Amino acid sequence: MAEQQRVAIVTGAARGIGAATALRLAADGLAVAVLDLAETDAKGTADAIVAAGGRALAIGADVSDAAQVTAAVDRVAAELGPPVVLVNNAGVIRDNLLFKMTDADWDTVLGVHLRGAFLMTRAAQAHMTAAKWGRIVNLSSTSALGNRGQVNYAAAKAGMQGFTKTLALELGPFGVTANAVAPGFIVTDMTAATAARVKVPFDVYQEKAAEQIPVRRVGRPEDVAHTISFLASEGAGFVSGQVIYVAGGPRD
Repeated sequence: MAEQQRVAIVTGAARGIGAATALRLAADGLAVAVLDLAETDAKGTADAIVAAGGRALAIGADVSDAAQVTAAVDRVAAELGPPVVLVNNAGVIRDNLLFKMTDADWDTVLGVHLRGAFLMTRAAQAHMTAAKWGRIVNLSSTSALGNRGQVNYAAAKAGMQGFTKTLALELGPFGVTANAVAPGFIVTDMTAATAARVKVPFDVYQEKAAEQIPVRRVGRPEDVAHTISFLASEGAGFVSGQVIYVAGGPRD
């Protein structure tokens, strides 16, 4: 593997944490498949990687659709090479209090986060086990510890932790590690949407959040990308089944 450029897939990589992660992994020397719901959305991140001298491929796929996931991973293997790094970052929110939450709100969030991570991992792991080397990083969240108005998202993000620990047990013998990163308050479109839902200006929302965070600032997508970079590296080979909170303190 040393002579061959390693290939990573980052889901939900059109913007936010996913885009920052794709750019960081490319800077680390990996070829990166930038996957998002629409290929046109993923193209901006892929173009930025290529402009910086890297190799990238923009792919459109719904991670909750098994056929689309299989086709996407097959395309990555054919055009970039067998993927040995997978970052399951794709996510959506449908926030509401339990008594207002619809069946669709629940199914959509669990479908993208948990089913999506399952389908992507099942498809990609064949390439990793064949190579006897792999890195899987799943995005959890401090919301896994409970967050008002996010019973669906909290359940999904808590589920990602159990999913991760089980992957570590099953895939470890094949040279594959699995870890989860649980961000706290990160400035993204998703947190901006949460601020809008509670009708608080985003700058005020960030200031209030920073006051509660021990390092006294909110997080940036790059903060999460740096941690994922380590977990995807050669040097992280003895770290597996862990959940790392990137939240400026024990939790946000």
